[in-house]
Amino acid sequence: MDIKQRLKAVLQEAEIYRSQGLISEAQSKYKDAVNIVNSIEKLKNKESLIKAISDKIDALKTTKEKVEKGPTTPELSQKAQDLIKNLFAFSESTDQDSAALEGAVALAKFGQFDRALTELNGLLKKEKVRVEAAKNILQCHLASAGADEAINQYQQWYTGDLFHANQLEAVRTFLEEVLAKKGVEANLPSLLETIDPQLEEAVVEVQPQVEVEEEFLDITSIGITFDAGPRKGKMVEFDVNFQSGNMLSLIISKQENELIETLEERMELKDVQFFSPIAIFNGAGVVASKTKIKTGPKQGDYCVDIRIVST
Repeated sequence: MDIKQRLKAVLQEAEIYRSQGLISEAQSKYKDAVNIVNSIEKLKNKESLIKAISDKIDALKTTKEKVEKGPTTPELSQKAQDLIKNLFAFSESTDQDSAALEGAVALAKFGQFDRALTELNGLLKKEKVRVEAAKNILQCHLASAGADEAINQYQQWYTGDLFHANQLEAVRTFLEEVLAKKGVEANLPSLLETIDPQLEEAVVEVQPQVEVEEEFLDITSIGITFDAGPRKGKMVEFDVNFQSGNMLSLIISKQENELIETLEERMELKDVQFFSPIAIFNGAGVVASKTKIKTGPKQGDYCVDIRIVST
């Protein structure tokens, strides 16, 4: 994309966010626009353009202060939810189902659990994304209602016929690991236990799609060793609340001001330990985005997206 076209697109996104009351997101886009303007050496009226954008940022600061002093933010409108689904979905998808999955995860990250669950349940019909959709459904239940709701959901799937045996086994292993990290013991039934052991290997061979769906391992938590700031040299562990491919979403409590301030967008994380149900490995990541959650049970907390860049 030509740099001037990119600038125009960023300004349009900022205006969309501003019109929907997504103030922090609009500010971030306007700041991106300023950076783009500064990178264009021979742009006419560069200073006046920067001033115009800066004025918009200042106006948003005033609006933000009024909002923060006002009453609790209501549930987002359908239009605003659609905006989140379309614009906050990650841009790496190559097919419609994966893009729909990422849009649903984006809704969940912003606390729109009812809409996210509707979208994710619809994706269970899609073979390619079924397992990942199921895992994110369980994460929605854990975030909005608690462990019992997630366990009940798994039990419903176990007694149904939607999942193949190895698909449900992947979901079961994932849920048990997440629950264990929360200190909840759950002996979840497995479809593989009901199959003749001599046939189990054949079942896995006949249904290879789980391997396709899990291009990236399930990451249930990560440990970040900071190389700067007040936590320099220390590893801090975070639960992974949602995952889509190589993108991990962390929900950080508003009480953790120190960590929220430390994790800046585009920050490189060179020493990261990834924990999955089957392995622990080291790698690197980058902070893709940091957004304040404005509605739902996590209102006021921050969603931080970490993109895995190497393992």
